[in-house]
Amino acid sequence: MIKKLPSGRWQVDIQPGGRGQKRVRKSFDSKTEAQRFERWVLSQHDSGTPIPQLKKDRRKLLEVLETWYLAHGKYLRDGERRYRHLKRIAESFGNPMASKLTANDYLVYRALRIEDGISPKTCNNDLGYLNAVFNELHRTGEISYANPFSKIRPIKIQEREMGYLDHDQIRAIFTELKERTTNPHAFLVARLSLETGARWSEAEGLKLDRLKPYRVTYDQTKSGKKRSVPISKELYKTLKAHLEEHGSFGTSTISAFRRAVDRSGVNLPQGQCAHILRHTFASHFMMNGGDILTLQRVLGHSSIAMTMRYAHLSPTHLEAAVSLNPVVFSGLSI
Repeated sequence: MIKKLPSGRWQVDIQPGGRGQKRVRKSFDSKTEAQRFERWVLSQHDSGTPIPQLKKDRRKLLEVLETWYLAHGKYLRDGERRYRHLKRIAESFGNPMASKLTANDYLVYRALRIEDGISPKTCNNDLGYLNAVFNELHRTGEISYANPFSKIRPIKIQEREMGYLDHDQIRAIFTELKERTTNPHAFLVARLSLETGARWSEAEGLKLDRLKPYRVTYDQTKSGKKRSVPISKELYKTLKAHLEEHGSFGTSTISAFRRAVDRSGVNLPQGQCAHILRHTFASHFMMNGGDILTLQRVLGHSSIAMTMRYAHLSPTHLEAAVSLNPVVFSGLSI
């Protein structure tokens, strides 16, 4: 069989002796070359002549990564950023021949990263990116060898408690944003995130055509799926006037927000500044009696498991444990 690969090359993939016999797979730049090779392999088999060992894939890791990017990576929402990161990993490896990579190569790389203070989560992301590359290239037939990292387990990470702001902290931060921040957009982006549970990038990326009475539609989401969230009439009018005047919120609002948080004196959990308003929305939503399924839709989580991190904040969470436990029905007295 001859097929065209996503990279534009042509691959011969045949088993001359039928099922269970030695498989021959090789890629070519043109279909004509592939057809010529297929005929030669079949003629060798028909004449009883052993097929010589094919030339080993000697492409370096950077070349293989480029093949992945051109065929698949550039179509991903974060493909360009991921490709840049993968190239840095390849350079850290010393850009070896990709077909000679082993699990131990990555384990040594990971150990050095941990020693340098890189978080386990970031190391797990590295592993996920590499697995995605080799799995995709093997699936499409661009490489004939298996993913060398497929059996490596990610580092187990203890789930962190999601921090959130109380009412006094919200007022302190927003006072700083309103009175002492020179960025003209930061206050409104922060309010939009707090009122709708949006990720900062989603709120910052809102355009006028995604604003309707009385809801906003986020289209640059983590999952790639659009979602609409209702907003108050007051917020709608404010957003509409602001976007008609400025066109967009710009791209530097998070820096202004971080500085406002620092000035307010509010101490946030490490690494949660960009998401603190989203967590605050979700936490207060549940504490005020909201239901978990509605929260899932508002936040845009693809899995309810993600949203369940906030379930314990509900005033009725697990209260059935008091009324439905066996002591109640057995009549046992203490």
